[in-house]
Amino acid sequence: MARRQGACAAGFAEVSVVADTEMARYEAWLAAGRNGGMDYLGRYGDVRRDPALLLPGAESVLCVAFAYASGRRHPLFADYALGEDYHNVLRRRLEPVAAAMRDAVAGSEMRVCVDTAPVRERYWAVQAGLGFIGLNNLLIVPGAGSKVFLAEIFWTVGVEPSAPCSRTACEGCGACVRACPGGALDGCGGLDARRCLSYLTIEHRGELPATLDLRHRRIYGCDVCQDVCPHNELPNAGTIEEFVPSERLMELGLDDVATMTPSAFRSLFRNSAVRRARLEGLRRNALHAK
Repeated sequence: MARRQGACAAGFAEVSVVADTEMARYEAWLAAGRNGGMDYLGRYGDVRRDPALLLPGAESVLCVAFAYASGRRHPLFADYALGEDYHNVLRRRLEPVAAAMRDAVAGSEMRVCVDTAPVRERYWAVQAGLGFIGLNNLLIVPGAGSKVFLAEIFWTVGVEPSAPCSRTACEGCGACVRACPGGALDGCGGLDARRCLSYLTIEHRGELPATLDLRHRRIYGCDVCQDVCPHNELPNAGTIEEFVPSERLMELGLDDVATMTPSAFRSLFRNSAVRRARLEGLRRNALHAK
């Protein structure tokens, strides 16, 4: 059912406590301040360690991936933000799947999570056999690449889990590490958000670093580490219609963004992930890039 709803990969994992080594790595990342201003990533540590706290009695989790690269590119916006807001799209497409799971076992309960709960999504996607983590710190789905959205359906029913992905790394070519504009990748699978253009143009509040050069760069997000990845040298992985960009967005230029009014912002991005940066952030980025 998940695949019929447009998912390019899906698999089950048994709900359990996240491995100590994985949690230790995450906590060390936080302690080093590599999360930048994303303080929310340090909250709900108990839930990140034990996702069963999200849904009492949860025994299994269905992990799914949806490809979003439509083949169309925009010079100002990362590919993931060209279509409709993925939070709404994935939830809408997964609700029928969740309902079928609930109806299959009387009295069972489920919870759909689309980047809306403190879940170690990539960790669980690996456990469910969807793919492996690359040097760019992203999940790479064999045959689909890394340009995917992730979501989960937790269920109070135990099912036979899928085989975890046996690969532990990508080819290790290092193309993403060398190409990263901010030097945010450490070559060992780690990321320093404070040096990441995606973080700086979307999550960062306040003035941009004076040394940051956005000329000829995207002003919302950054796909460089994905664009140079050999796993993304693939034909379209089956992007669903909601992720195909509108012509109105595709015609948007740097000057249009720099002078955008609040009403224009609301009209164009009312159902877009770009709202995350807010108008002031988007205009800040555009002016910095001029």
